[in-house]
Amino acid sequence: MLRIMATAIALTAFATTTFVTTAMAQAVCSERARFLEQLAGNFKENTVALGLVNNGSVLEILTSEKGSWTILVTKPDGMSCVVATGSSWEDVPKTLVKSPSA
Repeated sequence: MLRIMATAIALTAFATTTFVTTAMAQAVCSERARFLEQLAGNFKENTVALGLVNNGSVLEILTSEKGSWTILVTKPDGMSCVVATGSSWEDVPKTLVKSPSA
């Protein structure tokens, strides 16, 4: 669970409004349910992280046990777009920062 949160935080910080807008210009868009059904059925990908983008969109990361991954962004109007796909996904363990001692 911690690794999922770390991944979501890192990717949400990276996914600024400019990134999403530029990426969506070249993206494939459709209904979210359709993407989720196809990604689960064809690639065994499931949602592992979510984050809110500055423009109100929701960034969603889907991964499979075989390492395939997809970044899906759902805009406030309900339209979802695939903005990136790839392979060799690896979860990174969260590193806890110790509090300074008093």
